Amino acid sequence: MNVVARKLTRNQSLVFDCLADSDGPLSAYTILDRLRDHGFKAPLQVYRALDKLTDAGMVHRLESMNAYVACAHPDQDCTHHGMTAFAICEGCGAVIEFHAHDIEDALVSLAQAQRFKPERMTVEMRGLCQTCQN
Repeated sequence: MNVVARKLTRNQSLVFDCLADSDGPLSAYTILDRLRDHGFKAPLQVYRALDKLTDAGMVHRLESMNAYVACAHPDQDCTHHGMTAFAICEGCGAVIEFHAHDIEDALVSLAQAQRFKPERMTVEMRGLCQTCQN
């Protein structure tokens, strides 16, 4: 993993590791609870780290859940992807991250036709993963 090369602060490293070790998305307050033994006392500590990690493309915010997940491929530079898509299982809460360049291209074309310049796109699909379908 390329996390060390990005020169993270101690708090950023702890927050990233907390998310990377999690089985699913975590809210900022859940992260705070898990990191209290590491000196975290206030939500602002978590939010500052999450903001920097999100800006670096290492963490993604799931808008519909108000929660965060570690990037599924942190060695790739997600800050240059125009769109990140997530499939969120309603059964078990699993989150699958993917990039769909054809969908991204279509959305950019639609935006350009409206003279709109998107800066970031997030698509969240909800349904059932293969395990929960059975």
